[in-house]
Amino acid sequence: FMIPLFKVYMSKNASKEATKVLNSGFIGQGPIVEQFEEALQQRLHHPHIVTTNSATSAEHLAIRMLQDPDKNQKNFDGLAFWDSNWPGIQEGDEALCTSLTCTATNFPVLANGMKIKWVDVDPNNLNMDLDDLERKLSPTTKIIYVVHWGGYPIDLDRVKQIQERCNQLYGFKPAVIEDCAHSFGSNYKGNPIGSYGNYATFSFQAIKHLTSVDGGILICPHEKLYKRAKVLRWYGIDRDDNRKDFRCEADIPEWGYKFHMNDVNASIGLANLKEVDENVISKHKANAHYYNEQLKDVNGVTLLENKEGYDSAYWIYTIKVKRQDDFMRMMQKKGIMVSRVHERNDKHTCVQEFRCALPNLDKIVKEMICIPVGWWVTKEQREYIVESIKNGW
Repeated sequence: FMIPLFKVYMSKNASKEATKVLNSGFIGQGPIVEQFEEALQQRLHHPHIVTTNSATSAEHLAIRMLQDPDKNQKNFDGLAFWDSNWPGIQEGDEALCTSLTCTATNFPVLANGMKIKWVDVDPNNLNMDLDDLERKLSPTTKIIYVVHWGGYPIDLDRVKQIQERCNQLYGFKPAVIEDCAHSFGSNYKGNPIGSYGNYATFSFQAIKHLTSVDGGILICPHEKLYKRAKVLRWYGIDRDDNRKDFRCEADIPEWGYKFHMNDVNASIGLANLKEVDENVISKHKANAHYYNEQLKDVNGVTLLENKEGYDSAYWIYTIKVKRQDDFMRMMQKKGIMVSRVHERNDKHTCVQEFRCALPNLDKIVKEMICIPVGWWVTKEQREYIVESIKNGW
């Protein structure tokens, strides 16, 4: 047998709800998408949520909206909510990024004509090293792009302080984008991840806590950005506008994308959303808490930090082990699937111009490994996983 590292959760009602849409004669973006957005707004305590066809699209959209729609007049109305001195994004500007993530996080930076400056990782939690982040601020730092690794929240208060530090040094605050792909169900100091006032993106890809088969959301910090995102995700056409001919759009002042979600995906997302806390997130957390207790004193294993107020949804459960290759071989023989999950992004040829020294990451990739923690892992299986690790490798 093999205990999988990932498994798709699908509500038994999902196929029924999707069939209703398929038989309705309307399968594009319609009323079910709106229902899904309203449900997510309630779930995440935020009024400005826009669904997309993927989290990657949401991230493209977030960066696009930080750029000036009218570069001749420098009209930043609706963009500079965090800083009246926001200078916009110019050629050569940078996003401070973590290399330890899916490439879907960082490639939208390149797609929007920006440069990447890599920030090292914090070995205690695998999030961005915030001391290194502060050291790497510069006059060209326009975006701070953070990831909540495994669902464990980054210190958002410290990130805010670093924004203020940049303002003191250079006269403006960088925008913060939170990649929350691992974090549906995570909370930071009592509030859902995504509700802290930054741009935030979530993934509803197949193996995430909440899946709509594929899809994502962009959380916008205020209403003007929210309205602009709704238009840009659908070619730049305002779907709420009263058109004389329903097939012919009015003038399009700003071009956009085909990034919208459809009613089929939304119907599946809605069915799964009703069950995600009880059937998925609670079980991930229960398994993780079991590991936290059972593995804390095991020779050769180091657990990641687990501070009060940093409530992880544990999309993945990462530990640090000695002799990583031996550990992986042992677990494979035991029928337990393990992986580092994401390759470090800075090794790829397409970003070689941005390479720099990342000593913490160099060490971490030789130690980190993820073990099965999901809703499908039974009590007997998690006991077997712990026993296998305690027996050594």
